[in-house]
This record gives sequence, structure tokens and C-alpha cells, in this order.
Amino acid sequence: MSGLIGKKLGMTSIYDENGKNIPCTVLEAGPCYVTQVKTLEKDGYEAIQLAFDDAKEKNTPNAMKKHFEKAGVTPKRIVREFTRFEKGVRKQYGEELRVDVFEEGEFVDVIGYSKGRGFQGVVKRHGFGGVGGTTHGQRNRMRAPGAIGACSYPARVFKGTRMAGRMGNQRVKMINLQIMKIVLEKNLVLVKGAVPGSNGSYVFIERWS
Repeated sequence: MSGLIGKKLGMTSIYDENGKNIPCTVLEAGPCYVTQVKTLEKDGYEAIQLAFDDAKEKNTPNAMKKHFEKAGVTPKRIVREFTRFEKGVRKQYGEELRVDVFEEGEFVDVIGYSKGRGFQGVVKRHGFGGVGGTTHGQRNRMRAPGAIGACSYPARVFKGTRMAGRMGNQRVKMINLQIMKIVLEKNLVLVKGAVPGSNGSYVFIERWS
């Protein structure tokens, strides 16, 4: 299988065989359930739709209730398509996929959404230096962005000019994170290094081998 949907639980550290301390992120990967199988003949491409994390039935739209009923699973919070999987292996509706699709030592990509920082200024958002002191006559321009364009020519602000605005809550992909440990009975994966997002946020774990 090319990947699973998971949830970030937090960070910890483990020791390798040489006694080196390695920081790791703990991910709950699965169990995921197959809720749709797309074929080349019917849909124009091959893909498998996976669902993860139980949801309350009263909070699930009627259309999605029927969708999950067709697959024979209870309502889930999140669904996602995976387009790469083993050739010749056909997944069936309602089939359960657990963390044992991965192996210890292999490298995976993890996609998440970074923590939202809200509306931030240019110093925090883009690393502007600001004006250091009041020697040159400035009084209240310490963290202001300064000039954003000339007046008579070009008489406009160029696209992409760095300004204050919303920061964070963006899709981030961490590539080539090594799986250090797998806990089968709890569906846990420990990957080396950091993963974007807050604890409890959803992540997508993809493999390329």
C-alpha cells in the first residue's frame, strides 16, 4: 500500500543500537478502511479511497452516510485517495489496513498542516530586521515594513511584496523521514525528526517504494 491516514500524537526520543538519542514523532497510523475503489475503466484512473477516525453519525451528512454504508463501515472523519499501490493486489470495500503495511527502517513522506499563527507582522512572518534604534529620527516605526513601492513610477505595488498577513496553517510535506519503530498492537509509528502540525492533527503518510 502506498500510504495511510494518521494522527500526530506528540514527540519522544529513543536510543539506537549505538546509544545515540534520536528525537521522534509518534504517529497513530490507522486502522484505515477502504471506502471506494476507482478503476481505469469506470473512473479514468486507479485509486483507493481510505477513511480514518470514527465520527458521530449525527454529525455525518446523509450522502456520506450512504457512502460509508456501501463500504460496510461506520462513519469516519476524514477520507483521502491514494493512487499508488501494489500491482495485482486488489483492495476490497471495507477492507482494513493497519500499520503493518510499513516496515521499520524504510523512508516515508509525511504531509500535515502547520500550526496557525494568525495575523502576524513582517518581523515575525518574514524575518524583517526592523529599525534598531531612535538615532535616525524614527519614533514609532520599530516593526513597520517601510516603503512598499515608488510613487510616480511604477505607481503600483508589485505582486509578491512581503507584507503582514496570515501566517501558518499551510500544507507542509516532510520527505524521507525514517521509520524508527512500529508498535503493531497500538497502530503507532515512530518517525525520525519533526512533523508539521499540532498534536491531534491529521497527517498523511506516503511511501514511494
